[in-house]
Amino acid sequence: MKGTNLGEFEELVLLLVLILQEEAYVNRIKDEVYNQVQRNISMGALHSTLSRLEDKNYLSSEMTGASAERGGRRKRIYDLTALGKRTLKEAKEQRQMLWNQVPDYALNF
Repeated sequence: MKGTNLGEFEELVLLLVLILQEEAYVNRIKDEVYNQVQRNISMGALHSTLSRLEDKNYLSSEMTGASAERGGRRKRIYDLTALGKRTLKEAKEQRQMLWNQVPDYALNF
């Protein structure tokens, strides 16, 4: 998609939101970034990325009801929009097209 400009971290966050589904809230996403790719990120970096992805209309979010286990606090659950899914799929296809062109010997060392 021309003009998408999906950054590496943005792509990672979109993938994790897609994987986590109903569990895609900030703390869980942060934990999964560490668990899946051993990358320690700040809450501020994650919040700004999630906001940017919402501004680009790749994500939507909604607040859940308060729960006793969270001390009466609510949590914001994120979900990919149709545009977000399309953009993620196109990013995958672009990368796969490039990887398919890499000669087998090129990665030997």
